[in-house]
Amino acid sequence: MNINYYKEYSHCLNRDMEFKVYGHAGKPCIFFPCQDGRFFDFENFQMVDYWADYIEAGKVQVFSVDTIDAETWSAKDRNPHDRIWLHEQWFHYITDELAPRIFEINSWGNGGMTASGIMTFGCSMGAMHSANFFLRRPDLFDMNLSLSGCYSSRDSFGDYMEPLIYDNSPVDFLRNMPADHPYIQMYNERKMVFCVGQGAWEDVLKESTRELDTVMAEKGIHAWFDYWGFDVDHHWYWWFKQVRHFLPYFLD
Repeated sequence: MNINYYKEYSHCLNRDMEFKVYGHAGKPCIFFPCQDGRFFDFENFQMVDYWADYIEAGKVQVFSVDTIDAETWSAKDRNPHDRIWLHEQWFHYITDELAPRIFEINSWGNGGMTASGIMTFGCSMGAMHSANFFLRRPDLFDMNLSLSGCYSSRDSFGDYMEPLIYDNSPVDFLRNMPADHPYIQMYNERKMVFCVGQGAWEDVLKESTRELDTVMAEKGIHAWFDYWGFDVDHHWYWWFKQVRHFLPYFLD
């Protein structure tokens, strides 16, 4: 498998940011690590093994990125405005700086062709990021696989609300999206999956997934929501199984 490491300066964040690329060609996909995770988690937690056949066949190229969750979503002792402002800078790092690099690097193995869009993927907090990027920028991201995510700001920011938090809380901004908003048609032209178990440590995430399910149904947004059994815990073991179940829907 072709694996490359990059460390590049982000003007949005005023720091170096790291990412790794797995594969040589195919659909570009961003992997968002779990809460406070790092760019090497896709490999260190063996998730790469469950994507390997698709990666080696040139069907997908995975870009595993760094988060700054420890300074934003997890930093509950800090000023909430400062936290969400910094998160928004990270959002723009991904969309304005990293995404063009993804298209560029991906084109090298695809005969110079630029991909039509980028797939997003994540588990736990990574699922929230994955969904948030997809839903905020369907012009840029055209597939989403979210496993065991919480799709509201409440778990990290409580009842505190301001425009930047609203913009990063999918159940809130979708609930108030006008019925004729052009994004709704764009969502329905794309593929998205939201999956959650009903076992240990999935309760809050199951409730949040059902809330998102309800909001999307009310808006006429078509997505695949899948609720796995009561033995399905919040654990990599189950995310591996879910990945193998859903990847054919996106990549075959």
